[in-house]
Amino acid sequence: MAAEVQPLPLVRGPPGPAPLTADQSYWKSFKNQLLLPSPHNSGVTSITIPDFKPTGAQADTFAVTSGSRVQIYNTKTRKLVKTISRFGVDDTARSGALRRDGRILLAGGDSGVVQAFDTGSRAILRQWRGEHGHKQAVHCVRWNPKVLTDLMSVSDDRTVRVWDLTEDVAKWTGIGHEDYVRSGCYLPGQDGMIATGSYDQTVRLWDTRQPGNARPALTFKHAAPIENLLPLSSSMLASAAGNEVTVLNLIAGKVEHIIRSHQKTVTSLGVGENGTRLLTGGLDGHIKVHNTANWQVVAGIKYASPILSLSVISSGVKETTREDRHLAVGLQTGLLSIRTRLAGAEKVRAREKTKRMDALIAGEADDYERKQRKKDMRQGIRARDRGKDYRGEGADLIVDGNDRTRQKPLRPWQQSLRTGKYARALDQVLTPDRTHGFSNEDTITLLTTLRHREALRTALADRSEAQLLPILRWILKNINHARHVKTIYEVVMVLLDLYSPRLAAWQELEDEDAKDVLQLIKRIGSRVRKGADYAGQACNTIGMMELMGLEVG
Repeated sequence: MAAEVQPLPLVRGPPGPAPLTADQSYWKSFKNQLLLPSPHNSGVTSITIPDFKPTGAQADTFAVTSGSRVQIYNTKTRKLVKTISRFGVDDTARSGALRRDGRILLAGGDSGVVQAFDTGSRAILRQWRGEHGHKQAVHCVRWNPKVLTDLMSVSDDRTVRVWDLTEDVAKWTGIGHEDYVRSGCYLPGQDGMIATGSYDQTVRLWDTRQPGNARPALTFKHAAPIENLLPLSSSMLASAAGNEVTVLNLIAGKVEHIIRSHQKTVTSLGVGENGTRLLTGGLDGHIKVHNTANWQVVAGIKYASPILSLSVISSGVKETTREDRHLAVGLQTGLLSIRTRLAGAEKVRAREKTKRMDALIAGEADDYERKQRKKDMRQGIRARDRGKDYRGEGADLIVDGNDRTRQKPLRPWQQSLRTGKYARALDQVLTPDRTHGFSNEDTITLLTTLRHREALRTALADRSEAQLLPILRWILKNINHARHVKTIYEVVMVLLDLYSPRLAAWQELEDEDAKDVLQLIKRIGSRVRKGADYAGQACNTIGMMELMGLEVG
């Protein structure tokens, strides 16, 4: 019998590219790459950003260390704002780190010297070297995230030291590593706890509140030398050893997960998307983005040369609303790569520019411009100018002058001020009518203007007791406002200079207005004395806190 004829299998073409995931789209949005060469083509070994502080002054800069200098860049403009190169001829700078207020830069070096620089003048504020310093290269220095004057350093002499910016001798020294110590960090939310990584293949946790030369509180053994450490939370720590990244659970004292996504040594670690993504960079030129929920790779970026350092630079005031702005990567070839994530109006402009360029390449530029004009007409952008177009022969030509915005009518006190009637303007702003209303800003504006015109004495002179009452009541009401202290102080001094000779006469009068004036003056004096007492107590408290080593502010 003949064999059964089987139907031919369908010929299927190769599958197309898979659609981008949300994470891939997010990290691909870091565009507009800026490549900056280092001064001597030395590898970019460190990129650090100041520790974030929810309140208070916050620096808009980041530090890049390469060769024998540390460069400071502005996070908003991506431009170089300062270069610090006060290192030895044969020295190499290491781990330049800005304090969170951006005023002091800390740096180590191959000579073993730890230095603190004033970023404004580039002056050396402090050096730790010689008998009381490290004996070999210092590859990592870090600021205490809570105490502005505390810092740590780790060295190839196998020691870990904690310093006070105002002292010449280390306040704490940790001894226990058996090889070079190349990485270290403070643990957030854990006062006095630091972690260090060494080429003896261990990560050690130290309690710096214990006496110096104490043994480590916890030790984790790895399979390769430790290249970098990154705290993920108060209880989680990521360590890069060889081509693996180990996530350590510090409370349980065990390994939480081991990430094996690189082919070569992992040199740098970073966090993005408010701590929900872990970034790893290695000598294979890859940056891998991992989801911290399951530690799976969700995105990646390839560079042309080995990666030595990386940092995700965020922008925003509040920690919960901070957004990733730049991805800064330091390469072994000496290039600093800064990719910026476009947002808002910048993103819209970039999208329109891309569409226009695609239409030009495809030979459809005229069609694209025609569609854009129609779109603009629909949105009313050009509709407002339709009456001004030249329509050809016989059309009416209309020349419009500059449109002048209609000014608001002046208030009565503003009219009096314009005509030089200062006393009347002050009366009007303190006793307004029902038509024009009254606000505290009007009074402050008028008094400030009178100060600048040196007309305050003219406005306050020759007043009766009844005319003094409104200004005294206003002073009593606003004397506790810190923003108005300078203005109120000058008003009070002028009033005392003008009317102090009449105080004795007012005390003998039976007039109700005179009694009210005296009563208001006494209340103002009492309020001033109470404020001075509060200020003295605050100064004493601040002094005691500084003696105890506590941070003020």
